[in-house]
Amino acid sequence: MKHTLSSIVHISSVFVVLFATVVEAAQPNVLLIVSEDNGPEIGCYGDLCAQTPHLDRLASEGIRFERAYVPQAGCSQSRASFLTGLYPHQHGQIGLATWGFRLFRKDTANLPRSLKAAGYRTGLIGKLHINPASAFPFDVHQITTANFQRRDLAGYARHAESFINAGEEPFFLSVNYPDPHDPWIRQVDGLPKRPQSAADVKSMPYMGVDSPELREMVADYYNCIARMDSLVGDLLAVLQRSGKAADTIVVYIGDHGADMLRGKRTCYEGGLRIPMLLRWPGSIVPQIRQELVSTLDLMPTLLAATQSEPVERLPGRALQPMFQPGEVKWRPYFCGEYHSHGAAANYFPQRCIRDQRYKLIESLLPKSVHPDYENTITKLHRDYQRRKSGRVINLHAAIAGAAPKVQAAYETARRPPRYQLFDLQEDPYEFHNLAASAEHEKILERLRRELLKWREETKDPLLDDQKLRLLTNEVHSVTKKSVTKRRAWQYPKYLGQ
Repeated sequence: MKHTLSSIVHISSVFVVLFATVVEAAQPNVLLIVSEDNGPEIGCYGDLCAQTPHLDRLASEGIRFERAYVPQAGCSQSRASFLTGLYPHQHGQIGLATWGFRLFRKDTANLPRSLKAAGYRTGLIGKLHINPASAFPFDVHQITTANFQRRDLAGYARHAESFINAGEEPFFLSVNYPDPHDPWIRQVDGLPKRPQSAADVKSMPYMGVDSPELREMVADYYNCIARMDSLVGDLLAVLQRSGKAADTIVVYIGDHGADMLRGKRTCYEGGLRIPMLLRWPGSIVPQIRQELVSTLDLMPTLLAATQSEPVERLPGRALQPMFQPGEVKWRPYFCGEYHSHGAAANYFPQRCIRDQRYKLIESLLPKSVHPDYENTITKLHRDYQRRKSGRVINLHAAIAGAAPKVQAAYETARRPPRYQLFDLQEDPYEFHNLAASAEHEKILERLRRELLKWREETKDPLLDDQKLRLLTNEVHSVTKKSVTKRRAWQYPKYLGQ
């Protein structure tokens, strides 16, 4: 059968239009679920104290990343990172938004902006906690506060149902729950149905202490996780009823580890390691992966999955090679960092790197007292006293009565040396600093070189001693949140790239 050139052109044009239509229709929805202050204390990660049937089921239906991390163990810092795909020292949100810390540039590329450009409806339920908020152009934002009082928890699923069913365009919806951030409230609106008590749990092993009073707080931390799990179950049920579950990528992450001893606001595993689950029916084979992954990998992954315009020079990598079983050539190292949280009471800049076995933490102000060490203990004392109507908890005594290696680890955390080196295979909870060990000298040097290489490649401004001094002096001048209301931070001018 013969065709004229014009008919061939016409047929080709029709094919292109049809192909474009199919591609557009194939864009998956994205549901990003974020919990607060939640390390891998979930049943599917082997935690026997956790009551998380809905998250366990989600894990069984997709990928459970065994070694997943955030770049900094702080709320604003972590959230800015997974929404921009950049390290805090690259995007500028190096401390809490409530203390005035902010992005270097408000035009920094981010997920809602990129997905809107690709034709997506974008929604956020729960706090954003990044400055400036205008840099993240969500079409819809419901429950805009942190909601630590846990008011109208059913509203998360109700708002999600309204958003998901509001149109047929592909959607990107981020749902950010307040649990298990403190205050650790035992039960709200009948959730969890069967709260646990101190007799039912043990303290997380990375803390190294397990007093009865501490278990009381840990029990309610687990109760908060169980409540959050119930709310995630309600959300996934909404998605299923909408008829869109088969066409939706579901991502679940914690924004960083628990606000406990040696957790949040540190570079230890208890602060940086998180749960990360990824489900995409028909595109992901359920499995467990051991690669070193980061929430920085989410942006390139989702941009590729949604056929959005890629963003150049992102430090993360698309996770698609791991969607099917089999060995994958992946990054040999994960790198993370810490700057501050509020201001002077939390400031202690650090950088860290780990490979499959060893972890190195470098303190940029070595041998100084880490102010957040005492700040965390004081905070837990205050929380316990408030919960128990004046009763006190003595964590200093609990630490003093711990095993010698645990006592040494707390003293190292209180006044960190330049380097801390840990063998995570033999010492997964980072109690024994090997930095002075002659046997591990070559390992220390290798990780030092790789950490410096990463800092240079990502243009870490704190490689410049003058910039480090400027930041240190500025942060130390801010002792109250009210100061940041009167004067803006100047660090974006001298650290910004």
